[in-house]
Amino acid sequence: METKRNTEMKEIYNSLGISPEVWELGQETEKALSERFREFDETAEYNQLKVIHAMQENRVSEGCFNYASGYGYSDQGRDTLEKVYASAFHTEAALVRPQITCGTHALAIALAANLRPGDELLSPVGKPYDTLEEVIGIRPSNGSLAEYGVTYRQVELLPDGYFDYPAIEAALNERTKLVTIQRSKGYQTRPSYSVEKIGELIAFIKERRPDVICMVDNCYGEFVERIEPSDVGADMIVGSLIKNPGGGLAPIGGYIAGREDLIENCAYRLTSPGLGREVGASLGVMQSFYQGFFLAPTVVASALKGAVFAANIYEKLGFPVIPDGRESRHDIIQAVTLGSPEAVIAFCQGIQAAAPVDSYVTPEPWAMPGYDSDVIMAAGAFVQGSSIELSADGPIKPPYAVYFQGGLTWYHAKLGILKSLQCMIDAGVIDIRKIRQ
Repeated sequence: METKRNTEMKEIYNSLGISPEVWELGQETEKALSERFREFDETAEYNQLKVIHAMQENRVSEGCFNYASGYGYSDQGRDTLEKVYASAFHTEAALVRPQITCGTHALAIALAANLRPGDELLSPVGKPYDTLEEVIGIRPSNGSLAEYGVTYRQVELLPDGYFDYPAIEAALNERTKLVTIQRSKGYQTRPSYSVEKIGELIAFIKERRPDVICMVDNCYGEFVERIEPSDVGADMIVGSLIKNPGGGLAPIGGYIAGREDLIENCAYRLTSPGLGREVGASLGVMQSFYQGFFLAPTVVASALKGAVFAANIYEKLGFPVIPDGRESRHDIIQAVTLGSPEAVIAFCQGIQAAAPVDSYVTPEPWAMPGYDSDVIMAAGAFVQGSSIELSADGPIKPPYAVYFQGGLTWYHAKLGILKSLQCMIDAGVIDIRKIRQ
């Protein structure tokens, strides 16, 4: 017999366009995931304490939230926050700035700051994320590394999506200066890599070329595990504050954390030779940066719950998902191969319809800068483009996969996934009879 509480819950979901059949599937799936959710909460607790310890160790005070302008000399909040990041990620130094506009910008700074004409950049994990292709010069672009005489080589992954160690060894040469390792899958259907696997790859490279700089694109991975790539030998880790570490509160920004000399180079590249870290005012965003970092572990746990919920829902309906509903998680992204443009569009439109902001907007594919095909993006976010908030996107090209991530709360992530399914049913992409089979 249905309880009053269940009836009320079903009714409020129905008011948001979720049918009883879809809601019931969601309830069954959530109930089966209670143990996985407990594991996510335990990791969040560990990482929460790690962040608090870093803040206490570096004596964060109310004065760190004060407004700084102009050159930003002696900006207490900025300088202390960078020490907090370095402490939390166990690195010698960090650069955490609102002047870093996005994750791609942070990666471009780290690469350009530490590569010189004649050097070679190696990716041992296949092709990089689409927006890095123009940074590197794989696709010609003004100001690319290729224009400055930096060459590039990549080693394709094995069929299982993991590292081809003999080919990597063969690719390393006297010109290899920096190795870039992308932790998350990007717009690929390969696995995202665990910190342990990344550590094994770095150890392999360092055994053969100890002088090579190992940089990890850590976007979407922060606080998913109890350790970060900087704990297993990465010389630099790089990310965006409108993803995991900003906790949904950072309005802009990126970070680079790692070896002191490498971070110093990055600072000179971000500002100017001779100025480096000394300039760059925080312009009143410090409280959001600190508070977002403080909240990040629990926000990431909510996003992980949404990702594993999505994996289990769509797996039941016969769609290929990476990772699958039982695998361990190493980032917040859930890939679902839907098989058609119509399905990708309907999925993303469902995510948008579940948003607190711009829910009435209908996203459509368009030619986004930096991509080689039309891309559809759904994100009714408080911060434009924030992918720690509930969002989904995908290129409109085979195999027609969609990439779901984020959710500042588990409940919003849950609604988004149910709404994506409902929109696919309403669009005729999924037969509603499949749900109860």
